Amino acid sequence: MRPDPTTDSAPRLIPAGRAWLLDVVAAILVVAPVFAPVPFPELRPSSPLVYAIAIVPALLLPLRRRWPRTVLLACIALYVTALVLGTLLPGVALSMVIASYGMADRLTRREAAPVAIPAVVGLVGVSIVLELTTGLDTRFLQVGLLVTLAGALGDAARSRRAYVEAVIERARRAEQTREAEARRRVTEERLRIARDLHDAVAHRISVISLNAGVASSTLETRPERAREALATIRTASRDVLSEIGSLLTVLRAPDESAPREQPGLARLADVVESVRVAGWDVVVRDELDRDDPADALPLSVDIVAYRVVQEGLTNALKHGTARRAHVLLRRDGDEIEIVVTNPLDRTPETESPSGFGLVGLRERVESVGGHLDAGLAPGGYRLAARLPLAVTPGGVR
Repeated sequence: MRPDPTTDSAPRLIPAGRAWLLDVVAAILVVAPVFAPVPFPELRPSSPLVYAIAIVPALLLPLRRRWPRTVLLACIALYVTALVLGTLLPGVALSMVIASYGMADRLTRREAAPVAIPAVVGLVGVSIVLELTTGLDTRFLQVGLLVTLAGALGDAARSRRAYVEAVIERARRAEQTREAEARRRVTEERLRIARDLHDAVAHRISVISLNAGVASSTLETRPERAREALATIRTASRDVLSEIGSLLTVLRAPDESAPREQPGLARLADVVESVRVAGWDVVVRDELDRDDPADALPLSVDIVAYRVVQEGLTNALKHGTARRAHVLLRRDGDEIEIVVTNPLDRTPETESPSGFGLVGLRERVESVGGHLDAGLAPGGYRLAARLPLAVTPGGVR
């Protein structure tokens, strides 16, 4: 029978709820030879005591599931007693076979062998002695082989059932592992999408919000300034819609599709210019020689470096009070350092900008083996990241 994939155990030939059917069949097979007309006198019970000995095993066999050793020894004892009384009972011999199979099927080999081996040896030895002393044909060889073979079959059935149960358990654990891995991948994908969405929207929304305030305040007094702000809003809106469309395209694409192209420091001027058109004074001090192939940044570090600058300027737009920012990029040994600072004319209500932007940025930085610091510094707010040039396994996507 094949194992049921909905259960954690191997099925038996007869379900546990219908095991009584086997007991009924076994009882009939054990008792029937007692009353069957057989032509051999040594096979017919010769006294009421022998009749009782022939019937008792039918009552003992249902107990083999709870006391397998005791039932086997009792059946052997009854069979030997019948031999001593001069009668060879086929039904009792069959009960020994059934009890031997049941014990090997329910007990481990280490538990069954110390009982089965001495019992079979004793049975064969007594049978030989009785055959030599009384002349009764005990058929010791056939009976001993049948009892031994039944034990071997029971052990094989138990071993196969244990193997099937182990296979089912491994399959169940593998399924749990697959589900856990799927949940982990879903969680990682959600975080990646959240970071990408924040990167695509937060900076340009901040630019739009700032320019909307400029346009509202200068609409009547400086209409040309208001028009510039509205133009910036239009450009930023178009860019953010393009970013969102690109992100949705990736989400709807099949898994084997190429990943969405991520910006690097080559687009640093774009993000800086988007802040300058909002009326901010941004000073960039770029000491990296990215034109030299020997100093080229790994792709994952290049992406994270761009995101650090973008997040730093976004936080400056949202929380800065002096409309000035400074960006520093330089190499320090085997690392590059990126620092974005903006002065504060007054102490903000909170110590540092809050939200998911810095959380996602910190995850990006740590994914390439870097370190991120963010918080108030003398004269303003400081966002600093150190990124290794030798990327550790597990870089950003």
